[in-house]
Amino acid sequence: MPDYMIELRDVTKRYGDLVANDNVTLQIRRGELMTLLGPSGCGKTTALRCITGHNIPDEGRVFIDGEDVTDVPTYKRELGMVFQSFALFPHMTVFGNVEFPLMIRRMNKAERREWVMDALRMIRMEEYEDHYPRQISGGQQQRVGLARALVYRPKVLLLDEPLSNLDAKLREEMRFEIRDLIDRLGITAVYVTHDQAEALALSDRVAVRNAGHIEQVGMPDEIYDLPQTRFVADFIGLSEFLAGTLSAVHTEERTATVAVDGLEIHVPATPEMAPGRKVLFFIRPNDIELLPASQESGINVFVGVVEKKTYLGDRSDYRVRVSEGLELRVQTDGKVRFEEGENVKVHLPIPHCRVIVE
Repeated sequence: MPDYMIELRDVTKRYGDLVANDNVTLQIRRGELMTLLGPSGCGKTTALRCITGHNIPDEGRVFIDGEDVTDVPTYKRELGMVFQSFALFPHMTVFGNVEFPLMIRRMNKAERREWVMDALRMIRMEEYEDHYPRQISGGQQQRVGLARALVYRPKVLLLDEPLSNLDAKLREEMRFEIRDLIDRLGITAVYVTHDQAEALALSDRVAVRNAGHIEQVGMPDEIYDLPQTRFVADFIGLSEFLAGTLSAVHTEERTATVAVDGLEIHVPATPEMAPGRKVLFFIRPNDIELLPASQESGINVFVGVVEKKTYLGDRSDYRVRVSEGLELRVQTDGKVRFEEGENVKVHLPIPHCRVIVE
């Protein structure tokens, strides 16, 4: 049995002069949920369509379950697909919509009913079998779309921005429903989205896309905590970026010092670090600690002044000037509040300080 359920090997897909996928290689493990994450136009849906067979790569090959399917038509690839639009037939009942894929496969009526009811029970909608799409909510319609994609028991489930038409609260609920369903079925899934929170909440691994390339592949915490490029650090969550120079590497302490606008910031050391190298320092605003001015000084503790404060409900957002021309964004849980013009100290905890070596 192959280790990977899906493989893209050196796949390139062009639309005229636009290279939507540029020599993309990606392995998706059996039974995992892989998310293709990136902004509009980065080529994530094109990659998905190469897997489904709706796009034929100009170069490279596509494998599913160890078989080269590059030239195999979509209907022979054993894939279930869920789309951004619910794409339900309005003149068919919930039962009829879920049954449709089995009808075109010419399954007998008794077996169709058994498989459809199994699928409806799986999404907890068996009591809605006689309802029409207009009679159920958006979240229920999306669950019907899931059932229709899974009713014929495909090898792979593909989801293209499936929650973008739902409101924020329903999107959050559906994330957990989809994750729970995929775990229960043990199916391999590929999920396409531009929503970072969605990708982090759902995925076993995330492939971050940018301008036709894959910037980084990793588990959600790796992508968030250890981004390998500025694009990934900037696209996933909030980051403060500061250009600096490595002024020292402390081998015994396993730290290094970065000179940034007159500040000496200690960061975790990595093998490629050497004094004199240009780096991009970054830290998440929610990882910076905002302290009273009376707090004792220490490593990575700097004097500042609150320039602006914004109330965000469950947290507060501050802009703190720590040197001439250098302002840091800090987000706190709001339990201790500071006012505009107040003198404060900011602490940049070493484990949360990151650098990208240029």
